[in-house]
Amino acid sequence: MLSIMMMSIIAMASSHREAPLIANDPLADNTDLYAFRSPDNPDMITIIANYIPGELPFGGPNYYTFGENIRYEIHVDNDASVVGDEITYRFTFNQVNEDPTTFFNIRLGKQNLKTTYTLERSTDGGTTFTTIISDGIVPPTNIGPRSIEGGAGLSTTYAELFNGAITTASTGEQVFAGPVDDPFFVDLGAIFDLGDAPRQGGPARDAIAKYNVHTISIQVPISTLLKAGAPSTPANILDPNYVIGVWASASRPAVKTLNTDGTYDVSGDWVQVSRLGMPLTNEAIIPIGDKDAWNRVTPYEELAETTWDEYFYNPELALYMDDDQFGGAVPAFGPLRIQTASLGAFDFTNGADGVSALAGGDLTGTAFESFGSLLLIPGKPRSVDLWPIFHTGVPNAIPYQLATGKEGNPLAAGKPFINNFLPNGGDMLRLNMAVPPTPRDDPNFSSLGLVQAAAIGLTVAPFNTTADLEFIPNMDGFPNGRRLEDDVTRIELQAVGGVVLAAVGLWYDDYDPMTSPSPVTEDLLNVLTYSTGVEKNDAEFTSSFPYMAMPWSGTEVRQ
Repeated sequence: MLSIMMMSIIAMASSHREAPLIANDPLADNTDLYAFRSPDNPDMITIIANYIPGELPFGGPNYYTFGENIRYEIHVDNDASVVGDEITYRFTFNQVNEDPTTFFNIRLGKQNLKTTYTLERSTDGGTTFTTIISDGIVPPTNIGPRSIEGGAGLSTTYAELFNGAITTASTGEQVFAGPVDDPFFVDLGAIFDLGDAPRQGGPARDAIAKYNVHTISIQVPISTLLKAGAPSTPANILDPNYVIGVWASASRPAVKTLNTDGTYDVSGDWVQVSRLGMPLTNEAIIPIGDKDAWNRVTPYEELAETTWDEYFYNPELALYMDDDQFGGAVPAFGPLRIQTASLGAFDFTNGADGVSALAGGDLTGTAFESFGSLLLIPGKPRSVDLWPIFHTGVPNAIPYQLATGKEGNPLAAGKPFINNFLPNGGDMLRLNMAVPPTPRDDPNFSSLGLVQAAAIGLTVAPFNTTADLEFIPNMDGFPNGRRLEDDVTRIELQAVGGVVLAAVGLWYDDYDPMTSPSPVTEDLLNVLTYSTGVEKNDAEFTSSFPYMAMPWSGTEVRQ
């Protein structure tokens, strides 16, 4: 027997193929993570973890499917007083060749590979797991009409296969695991061509259009996700008891032994090889030399590794939004110019001091009073906005309230519009489950998420006429969770460009309170209207769980 001992690939994913090692293990590669209050059933939270990037619909004869000997997990943290996950959903998959005598994936009612899954749930921090679905159905790849609809195939429709795979767990969750259209949308070619988004020499192109992905989607009652002792009804739409953190991962056995007869054995401890929380973190914030190291730790271990904080304090992307650095070399980012003299005093470009000078003043009643040592750091200007957005969530506290009602003073109380503060662990999606969902047919619904909620709260009556807490459309959008429609690439680039600072009253340089009639200046409008050129998915989302479009067929014409 030839025995080859291989340590499991140590890598994780923050998006499609973003870390060197996980790019060689696509079956375990997280592509995207979503968490949102279900628009058609507000008592439920939908969590979607996608895997296997860049699936060609015509990828035969060995079509894509979930891997065996992989633990695909969705983790939920709901209690900041306890380090670690409170709830974990664990999926494992089994594959069978129903007819190994053919090279076709589907023939005469049989599938190769036919894939099923077991779903286990832990509610005690991972100490014990209970099986809540056995032999769950994974729909086959949408190969084409002869394989799916024809008499020599499965003699059905793909819609019937797809909808028939939606399963109710013994504990009440709705579950779907299988191929779907990849719901992410981005001009990857342009972004990685040194930030050429929108493209300066031609039209933008959604690089993920007409590619598929495999999804693990669960719809969970809010009551299941609440921390112990939380009230069954929220006190208000920003109730801190209703904040959860969500992250997804994949793990493999530590050792794989290849045998001379073509089989293999696995053994050893399970090793995490992939994880994902906030979109694009590892892809566009963590430098290539640290991507694999970043990915092999949990969010709780990552939070303790403070050397990585520098990538948020002084993000590389900000260098290309600064005319004194490399801004001139990246004309596409021209509208995104970070504040260098906000209110005549505060510079947020890399290496500047941001608002750290406030540490010497009266900070009573602000978030800085308790967390000033983390948020007000000289030479680390984005410790005040980007770092907490990605690492702790944002509290409903001064200064993190809209400028509406502040009357020009950023340290005054303003209009609440976010509270997803969960200072436990690092990179996660944080969602306040008390915030109502914005109806998808609401004229104010926007793929800009909280950026649009802030714009409405600042400029649109009646929202901008009071500093009172009220629901503003899109308060349920990224980075308060993540909806399928949210244009996360655009939002994160706007955030690096200082839009969050402006929203709370740290306006752009061209605002002079003595001469400017409104803080909605040209610089702010440039950031708000910035676009990468790809603003929505290529396929329409649906109005019911699992909300994503069915996978593209292998016989459809690709444009």
